[in-house]
Amino acid sequence: MKHRRIPKRRAAVAGAGIAALVAAGITFQTANASENSPTPTPDTLSVAKAGKLASALGKDLGADAAGTYYDAKAKALVVNVLNQDAADTVESAGGRARIVKNSLAELKSARATLDDKAAVPGTSWAMDPATNKIVVTADRTVGGAKLDKVTSVVKSLGGKAELKHSKGEYKAFLAGGDAIWGSGSRCSLGFNVVKGGEPYFLTAGHCGNAVKSWSDSQGGSEIGATEESSFPGNDYALVKYTADTPHPSEVNLYNGSSQAISKAGDATVGQKVTRSGSTTQVHDGEVTALDATVNYQEGQVDGLIQTTVCAEPGDSGGALFADDTALGLTSGGSGDCSAGGETFFQPVPEALSAYGAEIG
Repeated sequence: MKHRRIPKRRAAVAGAGIAALVAAGITFQTANASENSPTPTPDTLSVAKAGKLASALGKDLGADAAGTYYDAKAKALVVNVLNQDAADTVESAGGRARIVKNSLAELKSARATLDDKAAVPGTSWAMDPATNKIVVTADRTVGGAKLDKVTSVVKSLGGKAELKHSKGEYKAFLAGGDAIWGSGSRCSLGFNVVKGGEPYFLTAGHCGNAVKSWSDSQGGSEIGATEESSFPGNDYALVKYTADTPHPSEVNLYNGSSQAISKAGDATVGQKVTRSGSTTQVHDGEVTALDATVNYQEGQVDGLIQTTVCAEPGDSGGALFADDTALGLTSGGSGDCSAGGETFFQPVPEALSAYGAEIG
């Protein structure tokens, strides 16, 4: 949600929606199709309906399920399964089945190995349902013995993981500038929330660690004080309003209008999402993975939403949202909004649960 700036300003606040990994332009055949029988057509689903179907099928399939994502072009839920019986169940329920090799248990084991043996600053990893592998990314700072170490661990996992390289550098987006200010640093307001009937807002944990007293302008009077923050491990912070400041449950769209935020939600792989931040304002993209791990120079952060949305220093803490649903808080990433890049977001529902707060 967005924060309305006090004297002549607005601090951006954004929400997040359902995270999803889109296989754009790829047409998948159902697992039981043959040359002599027409390919069944899966139900046309919205992201919200796809998320509900994924949840229901996850319970029905149990260990035979191996990940899901939303095919935005076909408007279908793609479900990875391990055998034909499971594929039949998916198609009967209105989804699109793919029989794959790696189970979720095997992929989770591969992630545990990476956490234990390859946690080098400048790396990230997340499960990619489209490839049925853990995709490991090394940024430009990872070289020499460190790159050799990561490469060796990935190779040891065989077909369960693959290594990619990024020309950018993974950073927690914090900078001096404009928006919500403190101690010479600038971040972005995420969402306005309520706790115990009192007004607060959420921002990034690495911002909360660095700044205890916040203003809406450089050198301005205090509007809020950091009450709690968590980083690394997580990346969220809770700031209590200490001044009589307007705090609507909205996201600043930087075009004279705003998006009302009424709730928080979980992401579905393949969903279109929007980010609002004080440096680069509003940008769109897609969710490419959930439960991603990033190894910043300051430490490891787990459980993040990975996206194709760009961001830059100062956008930290800003909102990721889909329509009226808050999804995430901008954590960090690589690249910029000129060349492009990838950005990671702390899921909002986790932060709300940790602080006993709600959108409002």
